[in-house]
Amino acid sequence: MANASFTMIENGRSHEIAATSDSNPRLETEPVLEALGWTRKTEGLCRGDVCIPIAGRPDLITSEGVDLVGLAEVLGRPIAIDREESVASFGAETAAHGAQLASGIAPDFTLPDWTGKEHSLSSFRGKKVLLIAYASW
Repeated sequence: MANASFTMIENGRSHEIAATSDSNPRLETEPVLEALGWTRKTEGLCRGDVCIPIAGRPDLITSEGVDLVGLAEVLGRPIAIDREESVASFGAETAAHGAQLASGIAPDFTLPDWTGKEHSLSSFRGKKVLLIAYASW
């Protein structure tokens, strides 16, 4: 690995990880997998009893490190990379978001009204609710 450093963001936490300095940076494998909660075994990438085979992806993990875009694809997670700023951010697992969207139930949140009184979405369960969002940009 080169002396370059890359910031990887996972679940709101940042991790500084050594990276190659070419145009498609590869990060040091073990710190990346540890930050994501996966381990490398003969079966593939494993977390608990779940293993994802990677034998058909010889370019995913090499002696130069792990390909973040390929890893995100294998794990079914979105990723945003800014090479100029040396930062990458993993999004939540798409399967988890898909299941939540398919359920048709919005996640709970609490916001104040114009008088400052707080209202939670869950307090309106079973009622029709119209949400209006506004952004000045």
